[in-house]
Amino acid sequence: MASDSTSPSTASDVAPHSHTEATPALVVGALGVVFGDIGTSPLYALRETFLHDTSLAPTPVHVLGVLSTLFWAVTLTVTIKYVTLIMRADNKGEGGVLALATLASHGLNGKSRGVRRSIITLAVIGLALFYGDAIITPAISVMSAVEGLSAVAPTFEPFVVPLALLILVGLFMLQARGTADVGRLFGPVMLVWFLVLGVLGAVQIVRNPYVLQAVNPVYAVELIGDQGLGIFWAFGAIVLAVTGAEALYADMGHFGRRPIRIGWLGIVMPGLLLNYFGQGALIIDDPSRIRQVFFELVPKDFIIVLVVISTCATVIASQAVITGVFSLTRQAIQLGYLPRMEIQHTSETAIGQIYIPRVNWLLMGGVVALVVGFGSSGALAGAYGLAVTGAMLVDAALALAVAILVWRWSPALAALVFGLLAIPDLAFFIANALKIPDGGWLPLVVAGLIYFTIATWRYGRRLVATEMSEGTLPLKQFLERMERAPDRVAGTAVFLTADASHTPAAFLHNLKHNKVLHERIIMLQVETMDVPRVADANRVEVERLGKGFHTVIARYGFTEQPDVPEALRACRPHGIAYDEMETSFFLGRETLVPSQHSKLGKWRRDWFISLSHSASATKTFFRIPPNRAIELGNQIQI
Repeated sequence: MASDSTSPSTASDVAPHSHTEATPALVVGALGVVFGDIGTSPLYALRETFLHDTSLAPTPVHVLGVLSTLFWAVTLTVTIKYVTLIMRADNKGEGGVLALATLASHGLNGKSRGVRRSIITLAVIGLALFYGDAIITPAISVMSAVEGLSAVAPTFEPFVVPLALLILVGLFMLQARGTADVGRLFGPVMLVWFLVLGVLGAVQIVRNPYVLQAVNPVYAVELIGDQGLGIFWAFGAIVLAVTGAEALYADMGHFGRRPIRIGWLGIVMPGLLLNYFGQGALIIDDPSRIRQVFFELVPKDFIIVLVVISTCATVIASQAVITGVFSLTRQAIQLGYLPRMEIQHTSETAIGQIYIPRVNWLLMGGVVALVVGFGSSGALAGAYGLAVTGAMLVDAALALAVAILVWRWSPALAALVFGLLAIPDLAFFIANALKIPDGGWLPLVVAGLIYFTIATWRYGRRLVATEMSEGTLPLKQFLERMERAPDRVAGTAVFLTADASHTPAAFLHNLKHNKVLHERIIMLQVETMDVPRVADANRVEVERLGKGFHTVIARYGFTEQPDVPEALRACRPHGIAYDEMETSFFLGRETLVPSQHSKLGKWRRDWFISLSHSASATKTFFRIPPNRAIELGNQIQI
């Protein structure tokens, strides 16, 4: 088995993987992956601000106040907080909550365990909230686009839910085939989408330039003062305009920070703001058009064209979310946060093209249930936002830690900057908490289940590791005591272990029952590093112990999938010749037996055992040839 813990590394350990150049191809590619969620918000954000149980009326004063609040929320939260500041905090090119937590942990340099524990807890909370958000985004995005059909003719309304289900189920069914081919179209389609957003908005602004006054923050302040505590109901809808901001940071490893920054500042942000202001101008001109204000931006004869473009954009946004779920799940598995699952590579050339069947079907089931259960994007808006704003607060807290521990800012300066930037996040979080009875409970339940699963798995694995370490000997001590060597047989035996310096249970079990040793014995430990990728030159560390024994430590980044045969081939320069037909792989198979007095407690014990039974076999996860693998059982009380 592999070690569940991560290991620190230096810059030299990491394979180079950064996009220092912002080529047009990278910028357009980022449009199709990074900005899907936030880029489809104009379909529903402004509409829901006035329709979703708020006290706001579509009057010029309220419209200008909402637009001003929205403008500054996008500017402060997305442009300044994420694009300018947090995107500086990359873990060897990778972004996301796990990378941010790892970077903060590096800055501790052996300091307080309590601080390290707090950082890990925040990372787990952020990861759980990500899943809570991911289940909602595809449903609300696709439904909001398909609902444009009701703007063409009310008779289409009964077909909205079936059509949305058809599109979403089809999207999940296609995941196993990979998206490499169609993915090449995502960037150009989203480029067209953002240009359409900007043009449609600009046309309305030219007709009513009065709306541009909303850039003045005074309108936002006056709206907040006028509404008092009631403004939180409006904030619960305005936040829909910034959902997806965290994706800019999470997807940084695919494209680099410069292409994302250029794409945001040069294409996405202008297109979004022009469209929001154009919708505002249309509402001021004719408040009755607010129910489908986005589709009212075009003449009725062209609505069907806009529905088609919108649906394409929302499918791409949903695909980006699904891809993000696969990617983050693989990272979580590698870092020991989740049990092993089957991971299929759908492209021979693109390492990021993966498919995780179990996650795909669970996500599809959740999305289908939401579409059927809520029935409209308006109803689903009540469930949307709480997980996102919670994740934004987690990012702000971890970025504060990085600023102090890694960037060496003074605590006062870091607290001032990120404290001020967290104010909108906190306001949005409180606003969305008010929506808990209207559906806000949903992402909390999903996030709670994920947190419970991660915490149970991590604690359970620690207990199993402790139990397995009892009765083992340091390998060098075992060799010293081995006075009379057992009979040796030709070939190589590879024993996968969590600690190559000790005798694994599978080795002792084999020696006890078979009374023989292979000519060459390799104790192989697979380590997951807390960096994205490990350079080939640093892939393996080999030590000769004498008497035909070797220890091999194979290192992989948290975005890589371990490959044991590949690691053994990398040992050839160290004097170990790997021949698959002459090699046997011995794997420990843990059989967990419920204990009457489990440290996990009954509920967590049973859940941990269930997770362990469902985990993918070691030979599958580490790409061990199945016909060369020998599993040896070992009972463990838990």
